[in-house]
Amino acid sequence: MAKKKEANDFSFRPFKNLGTIIVPETVDSTPDSSSASEACPDDEELFLAEMKGVREIKEFRRLPVHRKVPAPVRMPPDSDSETLKTLEEISEGRRPIRLSDTQEYVEWANARSGCAAAVACKLHEGRFAVQDFLDLHGFTVEEAEDRIGEFLAASLRKGLRCVKIIHGRGLKSPKGPVLKESLVKWLSGRYRRNVIAFATARRCDGGLGALYVLLRQHRSRKKLL
Repeated sequence: MAKKKEANDFSFRPFKNLGTIIVPETVDSTPDSSSASEACPDDEELFLAEMKGVREIKEFRRLPVHRKVPAPVRMPPDSDSETLKTLEEISEGRRPIRLSDTQEYVEWANARSGCAAAVACKLHEGRFAVQDFLDLHGFTVEEAEDRIGEFLAASLRKGLRCVKIIHGRGLKSPKGPVLKESLVKWLSGRYRRNVIAFATARRCDGGLGALYVLLRQHRSRKKLL
């Protein structure tokens, strides 16, 4: 029985001797540095090539350059220096000061009498004419208490509407304005039924050392205080 031919066993082979006829060429794998440099020019060569034929305009050398000057930075004012400047102007009389802006200013209105706070403000502004006054300089607190009771009773009997009580500021007293504090306490407490409002007087009437007192007149004057 005949054997089967293998898959690669062919009788017809036309390219059998092709390898002896063609001699393969050897290729040098080392790159030529000169050809590589010619193929890839550097940045300077590219720039010169692009600028070839470009002519400089000499007039542009003298073009003025306008530099933007930055705006000056304004620093916030120093609060301490501004305060000292304001105090200096006030002490020299170059800046007026409102008494109502000071800590010594006093203002009170009797809510039970239906009086609005605006009445006390008008009282301070001098809208009511002062009809009589009491000066407490030189009196102790006990002596001043008696004199105030007598003064208010006499003013109510006379039908007076607005009076002034000078109490001083107590600047020389080691205990402070004791007489002023006592007067405010009495007017807003013991004598409040006869007082509509009181406020610090104007500068021309004693300023922070005096009070305007607006009295409430009763129909019956038998028991005024």
